[in-house]
Amino acid sequence: MLAGPAGPSATGHRSGLVDARFFDKTLEHVIAMYEGIPSSELAVVPGTSLFLLQEKPTLYTTIIVDFLTTEPVSTVAPVRRAEQQPRTEGTGDGHRRIVQGAARPHARGYVERGEVPGLVTLISRRSEVHIDAIGMQAIGGSEAMRHDTIFRIASMTKPITAAATMILVEECKLRLDEPVDRLLPELAGRRVLKRLDGPLDDTVPANRPITVRDLLTFRMGFGQMMAPPDAYPILKAASDQQIGMGPPNPSAQPAPDEWIRRLGTLPLMHQPGERWMYHTGSDVLGVLIARASGRQLETFLRERIFEPLGMKDTAFSVPATKLDRLATSYNVNPETGALELSDKAEGGRWSRPPVFPSAGGGLVSTIDDYLAFGQMLLSKGKHGSERLLSRPSVETMTTDQLTPEQKAVSGFLPGYFDSRGWGFGVSVVTRRDDVAAVPGRFGWDGGMGTSWSSDPRENMVAILMTQRSAFPLLSGVYLDFWTSAYQTIDD
Repeated sequence: MLAGPAGPSATGHRSGLVDARFFDKTLEHVIAMYEGIPSSELAVVPGTSLFLLQEKPTLYTTIIVDFLTTEPVSTVAPVRRAEQQPRTEGTGDGHRRIVQGAARPHARGYVERGEVPGLVTLISRRSEVHIDAIGMQAIGGSEAMRHDTIFRIASMTKPITAAATMILVEECKLRLDEPVDRLLPELAGRRVLKRLDGPLDDTVPANRPITVRDLLTFRMGFGQMMAPPDAYPILKAASDQQIGMGPPNPSAQPAPDEWIRRLGTLPLMHQPGERWMYHTGSDVLGVLIARASGRQLETFLRERIFEPLGMKDTAFSVPATKLDRLATSYNVNPETGALELSDKAEGGRWSRPPVFPSAGGGLVSTIDDYLAFGQMLLSKGKHGSERLLSRPSVETMTTDQLTPEQKAVSGFLPGYFDSRGWGFGVSVVTRRDDVAAVPGRFGWDGGMGTSWSSDPRENMVAILMTQRSAFPLLSGVYLDFWTSAYQTIDD
């Protein structure tokens, strides 16, 4: 039983104590009544009333009073059962609306064809949140996808790391253009390869130190490349040092102090500030955040971001009590196209705390948790009445920081930055060349099957979570999700 606010006695309805399961069921009934949907086609997420009472007491009060006075419940958007067909919402008031479930037809096709075991999608726009969970958490498993299924979000860790860094910048514990040498002496006195394919001892001194800004914008002069691990001597040496030059693997890297020491033994690939190079800057930031804050990285993220935002399932590992919600991870066999096991839930790589908490790709999360983070950035640093970051900090994070000269020599593929930029830990759309390419939209993907963007112009947050690894630029699941997400906007 939950202690809820008492309703007016004149109504003759319940007041005082309200049973959570009764209230969840009542929400289905009331939504069905006022939205014109058969109650058999609705599913209010179990525990909605408990969540509202604990996390949104004002909203809980509004809804329960609405119910007790028989007024329409207009503050809760229904979530349709996965097996039901979607419906289109009316637009008679002239406002833009999300078409309920319109992102699902293409998504269901990927599941039915066996290209992904399951997925969860979310579109949030102007306080309307629509979630679809389709398929299963594992091939041949019995656990269906849920709104609170836990996924390995890989590089969607990077935006969180950037936000954590900006918290320390605002506290004057870090400065954007300060050399990192003070807290990371392992990276002082850098030397740089004369040419990328040259021997490791054929170097010149770095033109200047690495700065915090270089790490946030991936311009430190070192990073992952779209090349085999032995393509160049520097790539082979970095792989041998186990500093994270491939897909996330929390059990394969050494502890943070040893990790940064190993990185410091290698020359830079390019001069600091010369070009954008992926990933490594975020992992360096993880070590920097811990040293600047005097906290372990996960402790700092939990205290300053996860707990304030209510991100209860976001961490660098999954405890035993939650492993039943962790989706099994799969890779695609490049020759056969078949899905192959990458990481299981029970006994898998994320089932225990890592030695090295990768700030570039180590977190797990849920679609609900990441919505809280994405909405906070969309709200210019605010979450409800609480502020995590200042508006200027968020605007700096989400502004393209790369110069035309840097873009010309950078990117995953030729032309990658023709319509994109890079802020602090996030990609930023700079030119409209596609349905989903809205200038100012920012976000990032995770190579293990996830994608997120917040769009200030459309006041929208959209998230895709699957458990199949893919390169986002070439993945139909990603591309079709974003086209469908924007197709749902009905002007």
